[in-house]
Order: sequence, then structure tokens, then C-alpha cells
Amino acid sequence: MAVTSDELLLQAPALGSSTAAVPAPRTARRILPELAGVEDPRQVAPADARELTKVLLARLATLEEGTREYSYVRSTLVEINLSLVRYAIRRFGSQQESTDDLLQVGSVGLIKAIDRFDPDHGAEFATFAIPTVLGEIRRHFRDTTWAVHVPRRLQELRITLAKAQDELSQRLDRAPTVAELADHLSLPQDEILEGLTAANAHSTDSIDTAGSRDGDRPGALADRLGEPDGRLDLVENLVALKPLIAALPERDRLILSMRFTQDLTQSQIGARIGLSQMQVSRLLSRALDQLRQGLDGA
Repeated sequence: MAVTSDELLLQAPALGSSTAAVPAPRTARRILPELAGVEDPRQVAPADARELTKVLLARLATLEEGTREYSYVRSTLVEINLSLVRYAIRRFGSQQESTDDLLQVGSVGLIKAIDRFDPDHGAEFATFAIPTVLGEIRRHFRDTTWAVHVPRRLQELRITLAKAQDELSQRLDRAPTVAELADHLSLPQDEILEGLTAANAHSTDSIDTAGSRDGDRPGALADRLGEPDGRLDLVENLVALKPLIAALPERDRLILSMRFTQDLTQSQIGARIGLSQMQVSRLLSRALDQLRQGLDGA
């Protein structure tokens, strides 16, 4: 998505400048005769852009803020220097953010640089503008793109780590280790690990997001997430019960076996061992209470 003068001028009020209508072509040629024959300021060659930027910044300093002439010169400066914004975006390597969104954010930083630059200092505009644009993009990543809030120190470390990983990956032809990253950045390995862990909080996916289609396990991530297996608790209970049951009297063990292994009723158990149903019930309750107390104390 191309950023036009009109779009950038719409952002100007938020930066403290008033907006005026762009002059008609004849007036525009009178304001900027240097652009005669230039159909699109964004297509000016870099060397010509540097020279035009010097002229336009000097012209901007003589104009009254809020006039049509001031707005036109200012917006033309933005269009001529959009290549600086694109350069700054490339400094961040691959990001999940849309390039169009970053171009808009970086353009805001470019506008701020134009408004703050003093031509009398003698410095190159690009030298002043690029840190301002980079700062605006970093602020965007820091404040608006994190799925989980993490300290600002770790947010900034993530960007530093991403750049270092790209540089070392190209140099080593493989992913760098934590020790290599720590040595490259002159930071402790613990801090590198903390930054890599925090980077996982930058973006999150819904568990309904489609997972990998490789192999025979397609579908949403939620379909492939594990969950507690209740049968593991059963195994633990059986292991814990084994010595407790062995400690019961032989008659109690027999009643438990017939009740829970053979699935006999209390009346059927009583008939087999010569006891009444009430006696079997009391013996069964006593044995179960003893087993519960043993499990609670385990």
C-alpha cells in the first residue's frame, strides 16, 4: 500500500501541525521548481533525493507552519525520503507484522524527524532521521504487538536477539547456540535464555488454529493437546492399596474379593461364608474405612 501525501498530511495534526490543502499544480511548481518534470517524488534516485532534501528542508524552515506551502513542502519531503523508512523496516528482519503497517508507523517517525530537524546544524538528514524512524517502529513493537505483557527490558531484548540470530545464522550457516548469542551480545547466558523465553509471549495462537498437515495428524491444535489420564490415578491407588489389603484379616480380604472381583451381593457373600447380610455389611464397611485411612496417611 503506497503512502501518499494526502495520507501523511492526515497524520500531521496528531503530531502538532495543522493541515492545509495541497496546492494546485501551478502553485506547486511555483513553490518547488526543483521538482519540475518529476512525476512521482517517491521515485527520485537516492543521490538526487539527498540534494532535494537539503533544499526542501531549507525552504521549510522559511515557511510559516500551517500554510498550504508549508504542508506541501513537508509532505513532499516525506515522499522523497520513504526509502529511509523501508531501510529501517529491513533492519528488523522478518516479523509477523504487515510491511504496510510498519510503513505507516515508520512514516510517522519520518514526519517527526522532519519537524525536529535543524538544517543549520550541518548534519545529514538521513543520519538524524533513521534513529527516529527506528525508535518509532521499536515503540510500535513494544507497545502494541505483544500478546502477553512482559517487562520493557525483555521486549527490547527480543528485538536485539532477533537481529543477532539473523546475523549469526548467516555467518554460521546454522542456528546459533545460547552461548554464541551471549558471546556475540556480551550478555550473560541467563539473560539470553530469559529473552528467548520472553519472545514466546510476543504472539499466541488459538488452540482452534489448524495444526501441521504433515503425516496423519491434521486438524486443530486443540485436537492434539494432551489431557490428564484418570487411569494413572487408578494405577497409583492400586499400588498403594496392595500392602494395605495384605494387612487385612483373611476373612476381610475374602469379602472384598467376592464383593469387588466377583461382583457378588452382600446376601450372596453371607450365604457362602455363613454370615448374615448385616454382618457382611459391617465387616465390609470396617475394611473399607481401614483402607481409606491407610490411603489418607500414605
